[in-house]
Amino acid sequence: MQTDILSLFGYFASVIIAISMTMSSIVKFRWINLIGAFSFAIYGLLINAIPVTFLNGFIVAVDIYYLIKIYSKKEVFQILEISKDNKYLKEFLNFHKKDIEHFFPGFKYNPDMNTLSFFVLRNLNVAGAFLAHKEGNNTLMVGLDYVIPQYRDLKNGKFVYSHLKKHLVREGIKKVSAIPLNKKHIKYLEKLGFVKEGTSGVYSKTLDS
Repeated sequence: MQTDILSLFGYFASVIIAISMTMSSIVKFRWINLIGAFSFAIYGLLINAIPVTFLNGFIVAVDIYYLIKIYSKKEVFQILEISKDNKYLKEFLNFHKKDIEHFFPGFKYNPDMNTLSFFVLRNLNVAGAFLAHKEGNNTLMVGLDYVIPQYRDLKNGKFVYSHLKKHLVREGIKKVSAIPLNKKHIKYLEKLGFVKEGTSGVYSKTLDS
């Protein structure tokens, strides 16, 4: 019975490590890999396999080192406003088309619709694209708030909405809205302070919140 439990624990650790390998986000990879390696190190101790414990203990230390480095690293965020016919934007959207479709099903770029278009830069690297248009006099509707996989840690979103706030208020914008089409997008919006408006499917964030 005890042997069966140990085997199951070993399989559990293996599955966690396998899952970590599927993560496109470096942060998620490090956290999940850390959990898997720590579990395997414990498993190695329980079955008296010192090499297994030593190797996975080393992996745990490496994951912790890089996580500390990631969270303590100071990044420079910038916004680069672009014209609606920007060639690089078109290439960017085409290159990430499949991934964009996953988070924004049915998205089609309509340059004439955009009121606000910019790239989000992190240490001068393009981390994402933001496209939005005005609806009425005081609402900005987000058409695309896309972040490339390696930068999906909420920092982009927090920067965008804090950086834009004063500018948008000056322009008479009182709230920012979006229509999420999947659970991941809903979770992202909720973490940034968006709330659902009735049964319309629209999530909004007032700029005084």
